[in-house]
Amino acid sequence: MTSLNKIGFVSSQNPIAKKSLSILRKKYKFSDPSRADVIVVLGGDGTVLNYLHKYLKKKIPIYGMNRGHIGFLMNEYSEKKLIERLNSSIPTKLYPLKIRCFNKDGKIRESIAFNDVSMIRDSRQIAKISVSINNQTKIDQLLCDGCLISTPAGSSAYNLSLRGPVIPIDAQLLAITPISPYRPRRWRGALVPNKVKISLTAEETDKRPVRAEADFFELKKITKLEVELDKSKYINLLFDPGHDLEDRIINEQFIF
Repeated sequence: MTSLNKIGFVSSQNPIAKKSLSILRKKYKFSDPSRADVIVVLGGDGTVLNYLHKYLKKKIPIYGMNRGHIGFLMNEYSEKKLIERLNSSIPTKLYPLKIRCFNKDGKIRESIAFNDVSMIRDSRQIAKISVSINNQTKIDQLLCDGCLISTPAGSSAYNLSLRGPVIPIDAQLLAITPISPYRPRRWRGALVPNKVKISLTAEETDKRPVRAEADFFELKKITKLEVELDKSKYINLLFDPGHDLEDRIINEQFIF
């Protein structure tokens, strides 16, 4: 990795993060984030996700320091030796999910997500969802609150809370995890190669409306989701040695 000396600092609106932003800008020479070698993000995981989306096209590496409540994608906050930390950091290449949402009129809206995307019931009625892999139906009718598709980076977030598997960051896999499944009762999800196309199709949508949620994206009254990993796009997330995302994902599986 090339030398990272031109730093762009950004933060969440959290007062603690904003205060840290002011301190670091006084302590270190900084650049406009859009022209920086690296972007230092102060906040929590949601703030990092926001800037992953914002700077994806520019492919500027992102280094997060925790100034929020949740910091799974973050490094520990410190004002000391930041240049040294940045230049010794370990990059983790993150690819987003490419999402196509279909509504009743056949219109398609596209989005991306680095963590996960879900189809969730949008009324008191249980959802009925069929699950297909590469256009082959695997479950005709999943009765549930919804269904989640997760990347390795997102597998320790909402997916884990649903008792889905935590996936090593370099595994070429995606997780499909049901949300409060009723039938088939014994199905607890699946791991699939990350080169496949996953389709979730909702049934009886007049009676059982569903919505799509993905990172900062929400769309109501949909009928179908098509999801696949977009390997034409990526951005590097940086971690301190011994504190990288792969270690965190492994360690997460041994917390009781």
